[in-house]
Amino acid sequence: MRLQALAKGRIVRRIVMTAKIPVPIPQAEQRPKDDPQHAEKRAQRGKLEKALRRFFAILGPGLITGAADDDPSGISTYSVAGAAYGYATLWVALLTFPLMTAVQLMCARLGIVTGRGLAASVRMYYPRWVLWGACAILAVANIINIGADLGGMAEATQLITHVHMLVWIPIYAVLIVVLMFWASYKLMAEIFKWMTLVLFAYVFASFYAHVDWRRALIVTFVPHLEFSRGFLSVLVAILGTTISPYLFFWQAAEEVEEKREKVENHAPNKSVGYQLKCARTDTLSGMLFSNLIMYFIILTTAATLHAHGKTDITTAREAAEALRPLAGNGAYLLFTLGLIGTGMLGVPVLVGSCAYAISEAAGWRASVADKPYQARKFYAVMAVAMVLGLALNFLGLNAVKMLFFSAVMNGVLAPPLILLVILLTSSRKVMGQRTNSPLLKSLGWVTFAIMTAAAVGMLIT
Repeated sequence: MRLQALAKGRIVRRIVMTAKIPVPIPQAEQRPKDDPQHAEKRAQRGKLEKALRRFFAILGPGLITGAADDDPSGISTYSVAGAAYGYATLWVALLTFPLMTAVQLMCARLGIVTGRGLAASVRMYYPRWVLWGACAILAVANIINIGADLGGMAEATQLITHVHMLVWIPIYAVLIVVLMFWASYKLMAEIFKWMTLVLFAYVFASFYAHVDWRRALIVTFVPHLEFSRGFLSVLVAILGTTISPYLFFWQAAEEVEEKREKVENHAPNKSVGYQLKCARTDTLSGMLFSNLIMYFIILTTAATLHAHGKTDITTAREAAEALRPLAGNGAYLLFTLGLIGTGMLGVPVLVGSCAYAISEAAGWRASVADKPYQARKFYAVMAVAMVLGLALNFLGLNAVKMLFFSAVMNGVLAPPLILLVILLTSSRKVMGQRTNSPLLKSLGWVTFAIMTAAAVGMLIT
């Protein structure tokens, strides 16, 4: 009997194990793969990813130009403003954004429609004295700015490494020359695009500071003016630093380079209307980025330096040093590394715009897509500009005075150049049917009026 019971037990267990007993399936696994809700979410996610890829692919000359505007000399100006007057100049970022965007968009449109840079267009339609007068002043201002920016980068590196700045100046100069002489245009454009990310260091640095957001927002939207010599000088310096003539030449030339690069790589031929639409998105994004960084630099230095009575600084290096005890090593390092990174972005633009202007004015071959042996004169101008800027740092000249003189030169040059840009891009002879819209033209004339007043104010003060 016992053996029969065991045998029956084995048979029953075998039947249970081999039987196909249904196992409960969780609700989520029972949902069919083609659930309409899931399909809709996947489609929306795909559209968003595609739109983001398309947006970042569009970014180029406008983004690089906007980021290059926040070079070490610009950072010095914004730091001085924040330290001296606290949050009082934050509203200027809202003023400069539309003005800067209008001028740079005109320059971009000129390059796309005509296939020529700004200096080449001036050479075709204006007397030689106008052309070479503008190029001469631009070259002097750029060389001084190159020297000041190299010095600012070297001083910032000295703060981190404790190696004397005079060692770093030639190292940075050689590194930038190598990049511009032997890197392909495509590689250089990609490097510049990624280098714009260093500017977020100033956004992050602001979170280490104890910002009075209520006060900052009030001053941002309710302009504060002081009719004192000091305040007006800082205001003029911000305008002159933000709306800089070298950016006009650079963006127009880079739009031409973009067109040439796409033709040489047999990229699909896009209509001029589509190119202008992309340039508008690119330029708006770049100028918004530029003014956002300016806002955060003023915000950070106002919340730390000005709030603790450190109102008398003259350079970005001093601002970085002063930030350490007030905002901690995190803000100090971010600010310093941002200063070095912006120099690596700003100096090539200064050198390149100088070379484009002079080469286009002389009718020489001018393209960073060419090898040095193909455009010898163009690259020679680059080399000379870099050597002269480098030499200024070894002549014992005061960096602050160099920056001030550069700002004066840019302030004097900006109004007549803005006038030329407006006239060229409003002319049917030059632009055909692609002349400025009424809004763009109006913003251009407002910019011209404000920059003229700023130049007069700068010379008086």
